[in-house]
Amino acid sequence: MTPSPAEISRAVAVLRAGGLVAFPTETVYGLGADASRPDAVRRVFTVKGRPADHPVIVHLGDAGALGEWAAEVPPAAELLTSQCWPGPLTVVVRRAAHVPDEVTGGLETVGLRVPDQPVALALLREFATEGAGGIAAPSANRFGRVSPTTAGDVRADLGAEVDLVLDGGECRVGVESTIVDCTGDEPAILRLGGLSRERIEDLLGHPVPVRRGGNGAADVRAPGTLVSHYAPSAQVLLVDLASVSRVAEDALARGLTVGVIGEKLPGDLPPGAAVLARPEDDADYARHLYRHLRAADAADLDTVLAVVPAEVGIGAAVADRLRRAAGQGT
Repeated sequence: MTPSPAEISRAVAVLRAGGLVAFPTETVYGLGADASRPDAVRRVFTVKGRPADHPVIVHLGDAGALGEWAAEVPPAAELLTSQCWPGPLTVVVRRAAHVPDEVTGGLETVGLRVPDQPVALALLREFATEGAGGIAAPSANRFGRVSPTTAGDVRADLGAEVDLVLDGGECRVGVESTIVDCTGDEPAILRLGGLSRERIEDLLGHPVPVRRGGNGAADVRAPGTLVSHYAPSAQVLLVDLASVSRVAEDALARGLTVGVIGEKLPGDLPPGAAVLARPEDDADYARHLYRHLRAADAADLDTVLAVVPAEVGIGAAVADRLRRAAGQGT
């Protein structure tokens, strides 16, 4: 399961040649390209079908590289990265002069992170010994669709359009990194994710707003912030525990096939409703959310009814992903 040193070296060679390498992080699998090569980054956008003005995150092998990619490192970014890297945190800072427009979507800012996953770190650190060492990597799937948490997901979505896939097993967090904008007078969360808002506020010592935006929001141009994102082919409907059985009955009566996800589910679900998952807790919900959404499509379900968890800790990120999967991500 763990790639050999020879496979890591081969992946570095592919990246140096301008190729694309999919690799695991603790959050989801990324589709990586040499962040210093505009041609390689443009190929990422082409393979994903990603809009050119939608920035990508640059992954680094060590927090010490932060200053190489940032024009300046604000105190909030310094504090958060010192405490949370490696980890599911992306900081947005003013970009250094050498960072290509293709990476930033034309913005004067760049998102940076050090992932907490051994395969990713081995790749990034060997890559860094041979040059600038940043890998631009959005999630390794078609734009707007369900993110991949296994190497098999990557191959199913992108096939031969990826030059090499490093298999590091299933991602242990399962939802993307939290993005914190550190360029303003006060930090703001652009995307909820694997690092909780509560932890960020505890470290900074004050409340941190979540800056919500949708399609075309100029001040919230960050990965995963569109109204509709992370979406399966099945329609996703958000329900509460009290209404899930009634909504399932109504959908079945209209001839639809129905799947249900929720940490707690009622005992009176109609027999025709398939239980996709009963997550043990919010962390389990996050870890396997995308797998459950992919399972709904594999079963050719028409509708997924998702009981939204409480919006605290990583449950807030799960709720955010479910809203966007349902086209309600504002």
